[in-house]
Amino acid sequence: MREDAQALDIRDVTANWVNAEVLQRQIDERIKALADLSHTPLFFGRLDYLHAPGAEQAEGADGEQFYIGRRHVHDADGDPMVIDWRAPVSQPFYRASKKDPMDIALRRRFGYTGGELTAYEDEHLSDPEEVARTSALLQQEIERPRVGPMRDIVATIQPEQDEIVRSGLAGSVCVQGGPGTGKTAVGLHRVAYLLYAHRERLARTGTLVIGPNKSFLHYIEQVLPALGELEVKQATVDDLVAQGTHVEVRGTDDAAAAVIKGDARMAEVLRRALRSHIKAPAEGVVVVRGSRRWRVASYEFEDIVRELTERDMRYGAARDALPQRIAHAVLVQMERAGEAPDDRVQDSVARNAAVKAAVKAVWPAVDPAKLVLRLLSDAEFLAEHAAGLLDEDEQKTVLWAKLPRSVKSAKWSAADAVLIDEVGDLIERTHSLGHVVLDEAQDLSPMQYRAVGRRATTGSVTVLGDLAQGTTPWATRSWAEALNHLGKPDAVIEELTAGFRVPTDVITYASRLLPHIAPGLAPVRSVRENPGQFEVRPVTDDADIVAACREALENEGSVGLIAADARCEALGAALTGAGLAYLSPGEETTAASRLTLVPASLAKGLEYDYVVLDEPAAVVDGEPDERTGLRRLYVALTRAVSGLVVAHSAPLPAELGLA
Repeated sequence: MREDAQALDIRDVTANWVNAEVLQRQIDERIKALADLSHTPLFFGRLDYLHAPGAEQAEGADGEQFYIGRRHVHDADGDPMVIDWRAPVSQPFYRASKKDPMDIALRRRFGYTGGELTAYEDEHLSDPEEVARTSALLQQEIERPRVGPMRDIVATIQPEQDEIVRSGLAGSVCVQGGPGTGKTAVGLHRVAYLLYAHRERLARTGTLVIGPNKSFLHYIEQVLPALGELEVKQATVDDLVAQGTHVEVRGTDDAAAAVIKGDARMAEVLRRALRSHIKAPAEGVVVVRGSRRWRVASYEFEDIVRELTERDMRYGAARDALPQRIAHAVLVQMERAGEAPDDRVQDSVARNAAVKAAVKAVWPAVDPAKLVLRLLSDAEFLAEHAAGLLDEDEQKTVLWAKLPRSVKSAKWSAADAVLIDEVGDLIERTHSLGHVVLDEAQDLSPMQYRAVGRRATTGSVTVLGDLAQGTTPWATRSWAEALNHLGKPDAVIEELTAGFRVPTDVITYASRLLPHIAPGLAPVRSVRENPGQFEVRPVTDDADIVAACREALENEGSVGLIAADARCEALGAALTGAGLAYLSPGEETTAASRLTLVPASLAKGLEYDYVVLDEPAAVVDGEPDERTGLRRLYVALTRAVSGLVVAHSAPLPAELGLA
């Protein structure tokens, strides 16, 4: 298929060089999408239907057989050899069961090692004599050691996951899932499915995956390309805001200031501050054209301004409409005087110097960054527009102690940039995408939700997260509240409780924290048959931590040493001194380099076969409050796929109970 695409000759099928360029680009993208992946088989399953799909299920009718794979594959004659996992005919591979066989006689799973077919396993779903059983190949695939970036899960998607993956484009979905439930994979595979089902529409409107940090995005960046989807953009919320505001984030807020700046009340403060620039006209407008003078009286001018103010329009759109409204009032007078002006005359009047001056006086242009700069540095201006919204202490908390000289010299924080982005949208509508996936969403502030939401006002959203893993002081308390800020209050909330990644003993230990960090959430139920390796180990110094890492490296797969941020420098020195090379989060693990030193603040969303967790108490103490610290610890405890060693010299947090 790739060679066929490379051999296409477009010289005689394009009318001009523009068409040729567009067509060649499409062919190049097709060639890229058809790239072979090493150690990735073309198919992983087979379905034998009792009857041909779509045909009448008559007695004695012939069935049909389909191979299921990551991509659609056809032979030289164009006949399908492998069916894309997203096609409707593939759905029973994920949904069929002994209770509901979905007209499937046989489901076959294939096992591969390094791309070589090594096993297969059959289920005769329509045979009443055969007993339902757990798939051994499925368990092996789930528990296979992980080296390198995140991979697709098309061979192991479970029924409850498939239901979310195949949900329609029109509706938004929020997936609450504990550690190891596959929520990130579900979100990415939903994007792949939507691109398959609605390719033309999403090609026009665009799709975006938003992650918590660069390390996380690097970890997941190969999943969609492996499924042939190359056009999906990835970004953090900070990236999005930076693109919209063009300000450089060089400062940081303390927790108290960041919480207030991220509060949804700030949206109304900003709206008031922006609208305060609109002034009532002090006088009318006189337009001179040739020997005639046309006057729009002050009361008429005031009516125009009032009407635009009361309409639900962006500040900038209303400002652009104002000169046209004034010009229209002048044209009405011209018509009454017997003239016959046309649209060109109206545009000319709208560009008249007197009209421009009048518009500038009553509806001036506003720079978003300058407005936020004034709000955060002018106590009186802030007090005027925050009245009844923020109390005096809250206002003092967000005011800058040292006043910057200009927008460029200001040390903007990430929360400040979100405020500027909000003002930018109040002035001019933000471009909306067709679909947005928001991962690790529990950590966003209300104002950050608004920033994401305005980029999907005409599209849908897949929200992924775990309330128990909220590790910011402004972490959301409920998905209903978050979805309201996002502008998607009608989104369907789904909960994944079956854990495929974290071993039973590890998740059971970590779940001791749930009553203290998220009392309403059900613990994750691990479906893995292997309980995993788990140990709480007292240590005396960093040499013991190095020794634990050496032990972990004796196993197959990746190893993560997770520690409080403040401990990483010392541990890095200890590893280097002992001759153990290590990677930083985001750097790709390989067979030769499998150990990663992970600051606890960057652990979210990552996974390692074996984890050594250094000093749980230090992880908790590294956060501004105990609840956030315990949530950070919960995240760190649940990064292991096969084994976890909890190493400590200080007493363990009381919430973990007795080891």
